[in-house]
Amino acid sequence: QVQLKESGPGLVKPSQTLSLTCTVSGGSITTIDYYWSWIRQPPGKGLEWMGAIAYSGNAYYSPSLKSRTSISRDTSKKQFTLQLSSVTPEDTAVYYCAARSGLYTGSVSDRSYDYWGQGTQVTVSS
Repeated sequence: QVQLKESGPGLVKPSQTLSLTCTVSGGSITTIDYYWSWIRQPPGKGLEWMGAIAYSGNAYYSPSLKSRTSISRDTSKKQFTLQLSSVTPEDTAVYYCAARSGLYTGSVSDRSYDYWGQGTQVTVSS
């Protein structure tokens, strides 16, 4: 059973870079056709797909966040990492890592992905 777990700071100051890591157990981030995504949910809003890194190492980003987002991976540690630069209070959200077969960039529901982390709250505040 694949399990995902997010880690990182819960509080980030405005203008700084948010960095989160997702650690994968019970599976491999190089499994053919699997895509490893970051998704967030601001308070009172729906789930938003931010980007993904493919089994091949190629990265894909939401057009609205592309200029501020970078996703990378460390296959030896079975981890993939999100970096979101120049954060503002509007980036306050619960951040999830998730995985599924095939790239999906549409509206996200809990059924859109095969595996989810438990989520981690990130607050942007001075």
